[in-house]
Amino acid sequence: MYLDELREYCLSKKGTSEGTPFGPENLVFKVMNKIFAITRIDEYDFVNLKCDPEYAVELRERYIGIKPGWHMNKTHWNSVMTDGTVPEHLFKELVDHSYDLIVKSLPKKVQKEWEEL
Repeated sequence: MYLDELREYCLSKKGTSEGTPFGPENLVFKVMNKIFAITRIDEYDFVNLKCDPEYAVELRERYIGIKPGWHMNKTHWNSVMTDGTVPEHLFKELVDHSYDLIVKSLPKKVQKEWEEL
């Protein structure tokens, strides 16, 4: 998945915004102001995505292109390589999974705001 495809896919999700809060080289996608995806703009070689801990381990064992999250909590984040070693359908599923985990973790009041979007 190319960077422009990732941006389009992430921004198509309800309540999503993008920004560069960690400097101009890092692109961050948030749902209702909580991060669900981070990538480097200058060297787009992986995307950090939130993941269920047990599923994260399973994915790392099955796919060479999925590693513990770089500069993230390695229990809850994976770095998914963009070099084609992860099938595109799985890449999108992992973006969805990350997004869904964040939405489910939102406080009830914020979840209600999200539902009303």
